[in-house]
Amino acid sequence: MLSVRVPKSLEERLDRMALRTHRTRSYFVKKALEKYLEDEEDCIEAVAAYEEHIRTGGKTYTSDEIKKKYDLE
Repeated sequence: MLSVRVPKSLEERLDRMALRTHRTRSYFVKKALEKYLEDEEDCIEAVAAYEEHIRTGGKTYTSDEIKKKYDLE
C-alpha cells in the first residue's frame, strides 16, 4: 500500500482521465510510475555504460562529427 499526496489540480486531471476512460485512478498512477521507473532505470544504465566507456578509453564523438560522418547536414 502506498499513499501519495498530489496537488488538487493533478488529482482533478487524474479524475477526469479515469472518468473518460472508465479506468481507475490507481490504473493510471501505476502506469505512470512504471513508465517513470523504466525511464529512470534506462537513464542510470546509460550513464553507467557511458562512464565505463570513458573509463576504458573509449572514443567519443561530437554531434557535428556524427552529422558529417553520416552526411546528416
